[in-house]
Amino acid sequence: MGVAAKIAPSMLSSDFANLASEAHRMLKDGADWLHMDIMDGHFVPNLTLGAPVIQSLRKHTEAYLDCHLMVTNPLDYVEPLAKAGASGFTFHVEVSKDNWQELVQRIKSKGMTPGVALKPGTPIEEVFPLVEGEIHVDMVLVMTVEPGFGGQKFMPETMDKVRTLRKKYPSLDIEVDGGLGPSTIDIAASAGANCIVAGSSVFGSPEPAKVISVLRTSVEESQKK
Repeated sequence: MGVAAKIAPSMLSSDFANLASEAHRMLKDGADWLHMDIMDGHFVPNLTLGAPVIQSLRKHTEAYLDCHLMVTNPLDYVEPLAKAGASGFTFHVEVSKDNWQELVQRIKSKGMTPGVALKPGTPIEEVFPLVEGEIHVDMVLVMTVEPGFGGQKFMPETMDKVRTLRKKYPSLDIEVDGGLGPSTIDIAASAGANCIVAGSSVFGSPEPAKVISVLRTSVEESQKK
């Protein structure tokens, strides 16, 4: 039995003015997690949501809030996000090479699940120590587009990283984010991804429940092979 499929609609693609109802709609349509993109305008050029929005949304849902921090100083966000009610805290390896152990320890001490993300151009070897350490992350997020903006085209060349991770760590949660939808899910699922972030393909569909179902089925069928 493989690792469980987890489908995480990216709330970056939702109607921000109706975040609570959008969250409820996604969960009703079969989402496992809600993916929250936190950008600081520095690590990536875009500026999105932060702890106050997480805190507001938490009052309306008990869902797993899968927070992806595209920020230069992730340590500064641990305390505020924990207080706000974040569930998962995924930071970028590119900005945490010197302090990831302290970072992971703090994330865990606050009751959140630590994950590490990497950009398309970052070698996969850079995350190995974070998965294998005594204090380790529980998930690796392989970016399948350059982080910072929604609606980008899926980069199939990033799948080598997913394949490498799955071969090396059979029970690891491996998340993919960027350009995922019915036309790209099979390549990601067959490479070994089990946590699927999808924004435009879910929120832009007249039938989001069908899209979520297609994503889940692809992951589950790939694991049977």
